[in-house]
Amino acid sequence: MASIYWLIPLTLVILTVAIVIFFWAVKDGQYDDLDAEASKILFDDDDH
Repeated sequence: MASIYWLIPLTLVILTVAIVIFFWAVKDGQYDDLDAEASKILFDDDDH
């Protein structure tokens, strides 16, 4: 029972950090054009 007193705040901190990172990624444009990155590997013309 004593561990629940530090597990709940720890979970809330991790959840808050995850939400902040998600909104930062959306604001930064990480999810703007998902199809271009998916098809870039198919139509890449690099001669390596």
